[in-house]
Parts: sequence; C-alpha cells; structure tokens
Amino acid sequence: MRYAKIIITGPFNSGKTELVKTLSDIKVVETEEKLGNEKISNKTNTTVVMDFGRTSLNDNIIYLYGTPGQERFDFMWEILSNNILGFIVMIDSTKRDFSSAKNILKFFINKVKVPYIIAANKQDLPGALDKENIRKLLDISNDIEIVECIATDSSSSLQVLKKIMEKISS
Repeated sequence: MRYAKIIITGPFNSGKTELVKTLSDIKVVETEEKLGNEKISNKTNTTVVMDFGRTSLNDNIIYLYGTPGQERFDFMWEILSNNILGFIVMIDSTKRDFSSAKNILKFFINKVKVPYIIAANKQDLPGALDKENIRKLLDISNDIEIVECIATDSSSSLQVLKKIMEKISS
C-alpha cells in the first residue's frame, strides 16, 4: 500500500471543495467562512485554510487537500505543498480570464517539482470552453494535460484522480 498527498488548487469558485467532497470516502473537513462584500454569484462561503478528504484507488490511500483559492490565503499554499506527490489545478471552464489560475500554477511549478494536471471544471454549463481554448488562455504547452470534468459527478471526478495518479506513477 502506498500513501499519496495530492493538492487540489485553483482560483476562487473553480470547484476545489466540490472535487474533494465528490472523491472523499470520509466526511470532508472543511474550513469555510462566510464571504464579506466580495460575494460572487450564489457563492456565500469560501475556504480559508483547507479542505481535507481521503480516498483509495487501487492499492493507494490518497489524501486530498483543497487549497483556498483567494490569493490573500496563499500562505496556506506554501504550508500544504510540503510532501505532495502531485497537484491538480482546477479552473472554471466558463470563465475567460485565467490570470488567477496562471498565478497559482506558476507558484506551484516554482515551489514543487511534481506531476500536475489541469482540471477543466463545469463542462456541463453553457459556454464552457474546450481544451484548446483553455490551453490558449492559460498559455500552456501541449504536454500539460487538461482533463475536462464536472466536479459534482463521481465518474468525472474519478477520471481526474486517475489521471493525476497515472502521472505520479510514471
């Protein structure tokens, strides 16, 4: 049996908490607080420390750590990045501005030398971008894997987890 620590990171409201909840075999530990004046759409809470879940895949026990998406909590990115085997950058596929995702990706690439993938969430919503448009907006090379997903769907979320574990195992 092998243990893996995986970070799920990305901008505010990209679906990190939902992915952790969908994948976890245990009740997720959430550290959310009510949003202040920055309320966006129907979201009323935000992760301020982390979300923690655990699951298993094949003979692996996987610890899932969802990071806060707001840059004012970036000190947690540093803390959570210790001893990770890989990370997933969640993005909201319906957005057209990926500047926050670029900053988060740059932070983790510079901080840790581990495999990572991009999870293009909210593919079930109108206006969701395809992988090629996401690649262009993120300005990333073709060798970086983008996995389309719906974080609330267990099958879709499992594909994201399988992909990052494949990257870690290779």
